[in-house]
Amino acid sequence: MVVSHFKRWVCAALAGLMMASPAVSLACTSFLLPGSDGGFVYGRTLEFGMDIKSRGIAVPRNQAMQGTGIDGTAGSGLKWTTKYAAFGASALGLPIIVDGMNEKGLAGGMLYLPGISEYQEVSPTESANSIASYEMLVYALTNFATVDEVREGFRAIKVNRSPQKDFKGVVPLHLTLHDASGKSLVIEYIGGELQISDNPTSILTNAPQFSWHLTGLGNFAGLSTSDPKPMQVGDAKYGPPSSGGGMTGLPGDFSSPSRFVRAFFMKENAPKNMTTREQVGTAFHFLNNFDIPPGLVSLSSGFGGSSGGYEITYYAAVSDLKNKVFYIRTHDNPSIQSIEMANLDLDAKAIRFFDLNTQWQIQPLTGQ
Repeated sequence: MVVSHFKRWVCAALAGLMMASPAVSLACTSFLLPGSDGGFVYGRTLEFGMDIKSRGIAVPRNQAMQGTGIDGTAGSGLKWTTKYAAFGASALGLPIIVDGMNEKGLAGGMLYLPGISEYQEVSPTESANSIASYEMLVYALTNFATVDEVREGFRAIKVNRSPQKDFKGVVPLHLTLHDASGKSLVIEYIGGELQISDNPTSILTNAPQFSWHLTGLGNFAGLSTSDPKPMQVGDAKYGPPSSGGGMTGLPGDFSSPSRFVRAFFMKENAPKNMTTREQVGTAFHFLNNFDIPPGLVSLSSGFGGSSGGYEITYYAAVSDLKNKVFYIRTHDNPSIQSIEMANLDLDAKAIRFFDLNTQWQIQPLTGQ
């Protein structure tokens, strides 16, 4: 009954979203895992119906950055000089970060929020103190060391409604952030207003908004990693047919509400005795559960300039906040690639990009 009620609730909410957006699946999933040595690991999948041309990126300290103003012109918005070096994955050939971290261990990502995001109305006189939505993460990572600093910093600027040419409109996003202490924060713009929420779960997926997902967790309060006890019927006992019976009812589809619940229970029951570096492996195993194979999720035409087709997982990324390593595995290359802060010049004179379209690294086994 609980699961049935939840499904009806999900369908009603998503029906409204589908009327507002031609593609609401866009199945990004993110979480934070603690390590036994005091560190944390941020994991995320990125799904789209179009190739956003991801590349690795490293933004040095003292780099002049130019935000996009209300007219959609790069450089017409907020200008700032980077305080902290940051690195991760970029998109669309722009000097932005979609997923990544900075030298202080602040990490996060931008996740699609169609049909809900509505940014601030910014006047021409305020345009120079504003940025475009797709610039939110690079602004956060290059200016702040903690989520508390982000909270105050975003109250001092505006995020405008300028369009992005490849998306043929405003890019609807919300932002998940985690710092080296394990604190998590969600930033959303709803009804033209900034909403900043502490995130005790560390989980974020897509639409509906974050508060909706938190309410939905209560529908699954009875799930457990332990099998239920057998039923006694007269002189007979009937138990679960196999292990995993305690998780019966855990939603397994690709919708955003289902992925939020699934990621929450994975994170809550993750191993507690693994170091941060070891939890990188755990994070990739978790991300396997959200990988969308080609052809399983179809999209109608019109999304972001695409002509339809299907949605896929373009990459899975993991940020090690303690050891300052960004790992990424792409759709076309299942080998894990990395950008290590120790190998970067944090005071370089220019932004550096890294090609992710490398050859698979396969280790031949020679035997004995």
